[in-house]
Amino acid sequence: MSYAFIIFVAIALASWIVQNRLQSKFKRYSQIPIPNGMTGRDVAQKMLRDNGITDVSITATRGQLTDNFNPKNKTVNLSEGVYASNSVAAATVAAHECGHAVQHAEAYAPLKMRSALVPVVSFASQWMSWVLLAGILTINVFPQLMLFGIILFAMTTLFSFITLPVEINASKRALAWLDSAGITNYETHDKAKDALKMAAYTYVIAALGSLATLIYYVTIFLGGRRN
Repeated sequence: MSYAFIIFVAIALASWIVQNRLQSKFKRYSQIPIPNGMTGRDVAQKMLRDNGITDVSITATRGQLTDNFNPKNKTVNLSEGVYASNSVAAATVAAHECGHAVQHAEAYAPLKMRSALVPVVSFASQWMSWVLLAGILTINVFPQLMLFGIILFAMTTLFSFITLPVEINASKRALAWLDSAGITNYETHDKAKDALKMAAYTYVIAALGSLATLIYYVTIFLGGRRN
């Protein structure tokens, strides 16, 4: 068993643990109310307003932890458990997504880079699994096919690592604003910080997992070339 495969399994296990802890903490912090009674929607509206952003709308979307900021139509989309909820979890998620809106308004460089890669990554994600599978099956007669698949996968790995500073910066903006705006206090600050930290961990694990998988495919490619 190769070291690359062992690392891949270890990161997959870590990802599962982090995802479960994130869901557990989100559920726990969803039961802790924000003292001022503001919902996720209220928090988002105030953060956008405090940062002088008037052209971004806030919508409710189905699902759990499906929250996102869409720069194309300038919407902060909050999940059902965030939009109308008055809780620490709702406030942190809403503030984090508005952090992306602030990044967009300020032309934050890593966000611009990530947005520029979206079309390429969309294409790579659609085809890389099939190309890699075909490349593994034909590696002894047509190794260039697997090499192309590895290049496609490398693009998604690059995207994962560019995503890290974008997400971490959005969380830092969110936490700083929650404190300065008086949304969190001495009782809820640490809980908000913990929730944002756990969310950031998911992106770190995802990036490392993508890198481990890329290395695994490279070892298969190099091994097939030698055989």
